[in-house]
Amino acid sequence: MNSSSNSVSPEAGRLSAAGSSPDGQNPAAQSPTVSRSSGSRSTGWRRPGWRFSGRLPAGQVPAGRLPVRRGWAARRPATQVSAGRWPAGQTATGRRPTGQSLAGQSPAGQSPAGQSPAGRWSAGRLPAGRAAGPAARRDARGTSGRGSAGRGAPNKGAPNKGVPGKGTSNKVASNRGSSNQSASDRGPRGDGLHWLRLAVWAALALLVLLPLGVILVRGAQPANADVLTDPYVLAAAWNSVSSAAGSAALATAFGALLAVVLDRTDLPGRTVLRWILLLPFLIPPFIGAMSWMALLSPAGTVNQTLMALTGSARPLLDIYGGGGVVFLLAVHSYPLAYLVISAALRRVPGSLEEAARISGAGGLRTFCQVTLPLVRPAVVAAFVLTLVANLSDFGIPALIGLPERYTTLTTLVYRYLASGTVTNPLPAVAAIGVVLLVLGLAAVLLQRRLPGGSELGGSGAAALPLQLGSARWVVAALLWCTAAVVCVLPLLALTEQALLPAPGVPLTWENLTLANIARALTSGGALTGIANSVLLALGAALACGVLGLAVGALLTRSKHRSNTALDVTAMLPQALPGLVLAVAWLLIAPALGIFNTPWVILGAYVMAFLALVVQSVRAPLESVPVSLDEAARISGAGPLRALGDVALRLSVPAAVSGAVVVALTAVRELTISILLVAPGSQTLGVVIFNLQQAGDYNSASALALLVTIVGVAGLSATAALGARRTARTRFRKGK
Repeated sequence: MNSSSNSVSPEAGRLSAAGSSPDGQNPAAQSPTVSRSSGSRSTGWRRPGWRFSGRLPAGQVPAGRLPVRRGWAARRPATQVSAGRWPAGQTATGRRPTGQSLAGQSPAGQSPAGQSPAGRWSAGRLPAGRAAGPAARRDARGTSGRGSAGRGAPNKGAPNKGVPGKGTSNKVASNRGSSNQSASDRGPRGDGLHWLRLAVWAALALLVLLPLGVILVRGAQPANADVLTDPYVLAAAWNSVSSAAGSAALATAFGALLAVVLDRTDLPGRTVLRWILLLPFLIPPFIGAMSWMALLSPAGTVNQTLMALTGSARPLLDIYGGGGVVFLLAVHSYPLAYLVISAALRRVPGSLEEAARISGAGGLRTFCQVTLPLVRPAVVAAFVLTLVANLSDFGIPALIGLPERYTTLTTLVYRYLASGTVTNPLPAVAAIGVVLLVLGLAAVLLQRRLPGGSELGGSGAAALPLQLGSARWVVAALLWCTAAVVCVLPLLALTEQALLPAPGVPLTWENLTLANIARALTSGGALTGIANSVLLALGAALACGVLGLAVGALLTRSKHRSNTALDVTAMLPQALPGLVLAVAWLLIAPALGIFNTPWVILGAYVMAFLALVVQSVRAPLESVPVSLDEAARISGAGPLRALGDVALRLSVPAAVSGAVVVALTAVRELTISILLVAPGSQTLGVVIFNLQQAGDYNSASALALLVTIVGVAGLSATAALGARRTARTRFRKGK
């Protein structure tokens, strides 16, 4: 190539955005930027008849570029739409009437987002006639497009709102330093996202902040000090803490063992065994307590069999008392510990274990010195979660502990409200609620101070399973026996009691009957409870689905200084005992005019189960590419519409799954309902509990069996669909 090629000045490569050109004039003619030596070929972009060296002749558009005479960036007539759109009268793919904007088909001079006249603030754009500085233009590219301003052309078209009339022009603002602010700050205070955030905060203030604030104020009164020093309250507090801590320790140890054996070994039949061992997680604790009562009570199947075999006149096993409470709490909470620890084990990079193996460490040593230290935060988190869950349980201490006068804080509050032993129970209940609130917050703060496990990248090769060798069949037999005793036998005992006419009747084909199920389904109290539970569950699912999706969208798709507080406010009720939530709504219900109505139960349900939907939609919302939002914004959509048409629409299936989990959980809930129930508003869980307390064990078992079947089937189907959706998403991403 000839060395005497075209020499281009530094200004040649700049597009005509920095300056303005009158109509019909070629900017290149005003400031020559290209010098050409004779006999050399131009290195610029060529077309017959003219040459391109960074600027275009007037009226010609190469490959989708704008005409130079129209102006491209900051200085452009006020009647044209900025944010990267085409001049009035032209589109990217065709022609449209002059005077209409690209996105909203609004008259020239009006912004399509908000239909506001030119010269007004709209969706983060600058008013007509004001120039955006370089920093402002850079900020605007990521949000609402490039700022439009500049020296306007005469308004010769149709009359526009807010645009000077014919023969007038807009002057360029000289103060560019004042425009160096972010695009979100330049946007209006009343845009869509702003109002959405205000609506979400208003809902959370009513559903979360107000109840917790009232219980803190009412329970922390100096006059309630006598309640907290009462011997019965102290004994109940000790029983609550000891049973919750002991059961959490057992559940965490067994859950960690299951996570290692089922997920990191070559155990045969792991899939079916995992589903069976997770059954207690799908069954309400109070129904599980009823199952174990049918199995190990003095008149239960096991005791009757052992008494016949040994000739003993007294039962050999007894499920009632403090030991039974700890055992059953551990049985119904170990699946939670398993899920938390198993998720952490799957995130351990296989490359670390491979490095240890290459260095000469065996499988067991690698697991103990590499894997276990990485999942230690998950083990502690599982202990804290099970501790909080067991601390707030009501069904197991009420059915298993109260017959032996083993009282916890939850059963003590129920006795205060139901028996009338206290003249004014609300201050005492509020004081006990504050104690549980403090214990729950302490557990949450302890968990948040733990390492977050960010070193678990989840990338690299999958970890090699531990080889059990000849012991794999022995371990499999032990686990199958454990699953049969812990998960299957109690359900069989519940089924037996539901199909027999009365307790103690021998199990024979002649004695089996469906009369209990028919009587339970046709009684007035059962029908009312079923109707109330279904309506409340559907209402809670709908409210939690909408509000949870909005909270998740604001947390993952926007950057705001209130996001941390919003996250803590939405997730805090999940970490608090259900008794605290029930007491809080019991205190504010008279002021809101919903005392002794189903509305107070609905409010408590939404407060308790909102976090389930937020957790369900968080990951799908984070996986939506930001480029889709940017494409919607460039096409003319406002912030709220871009959020709704892109991210929210793609996350609706996850929100529906979370709402289904909320409905299936709320329809069998007992702890909140038993404290807020009123005449005519009893739920299905309360009906079953009342039948059990009244001695109608067979009818209670029949209803409990139906609830168990529906709950297990529904939650299993929801989990399977969620797993399929996750696997499909990972397959599309190539993971």
